[in-house]
Amino acid sequence: MEKIKEYLKLIRVKHYFKNLLVFLPLLCSGELFDKNKLINCILGFCLFSLTASIVYIINDLNDIENDKKHTVKKNRPLASGKVKKEEAYFLAIVLFVIILVINFLLLKGVAIYSLVILLIYLLINVAYSFGLKTKPIVDIVILVSGFFLRVLYGSVITDIRLSNWLYLTIISASFYMGLGKRRNEIIKQGDKSREVLKRYSKDFLDRYMYSYLTLCVVFYSLWCVDSNTISKLGTNVVLTVPLVMIILMKYTLNIEGDSYGDPIDVILSDKILMVLVALYALCMFGIIYFF
Repeated sequence: MEKIKEYLKLIRVKHYFKNLLVFLPLLCSGELFDKNKLINCILGFCLFSLTASIVYIINDLNDIENDKKHTVKKNRPLASGKVKKEEAYFLAIVLFVIILVINFLLLKGVAIYSLVILLIYLLINVAYSFGLKTKPIVDIVILVSGFFLRVLYGSVITDIRLSNWLYLTIISASFYMGLGKRRNEIIKQGDKSREVLKRYSKDFLDRYMYSYLTLCVVFYSLWCVDSNTISKLGTNVVLTVPLVMIILMKYTLNIEGDSYGDPIDVILSDKILMVLVALYALCMFGIIYFF
């Protein structure tokens, strides 16, 4: 049982929360109860989660020595020695085979497009693990691309086109969170845990982090008042703008506190923030499907 827990930590199950972005195009289209599209989204969520797990395994294998120097990451399964390298390689291969089987057997009609996006995500992040993570700006762009590809993937497997304003909102929010993560790594670890941190300054990261925070609110607001959004979802969706502002304010307060800046850790470690996010999801669901 203890070994299974370490495997689950290795594949970062708690980070599957990010992959809920796959559902965003379906949720915002008003077609959530379309059986076929919902099934495709559920399968897509599983496939993207397994693909992300492979990325986490490869990254941890490549970062063992650096992780040992980190006050938190030293407890990861590979860095702590609780999971052997051979076991991690085998697990990654098994996950990849499962992805291929599920993709071609169950995602009929979109299997090729689905696999292409998953492979792009995998290749970009492998390149990140093997060198690009030391390149300033590039490392953050790759982090952002992961969020963008999740949304694009959800759009492809459901055949639903997402608003350009919403894509810009996701990209801005992703830059904000990525820059915030690097900012707090510098504060907590200096430049010891990551080579790329030597190329950043806190002032630079602060400046651009808050710029993208502003853009995120602006783009989201523009999506809410866009004529296409109003024609599909009605005018009430604009009522969620203040709630989004509050969520971002609370997230920022956590970032500026005693946090390492990882988006999932920031959200899951704060019950109030979790309630606010859940409230937003319920409000959007109610506005889109009941009002």
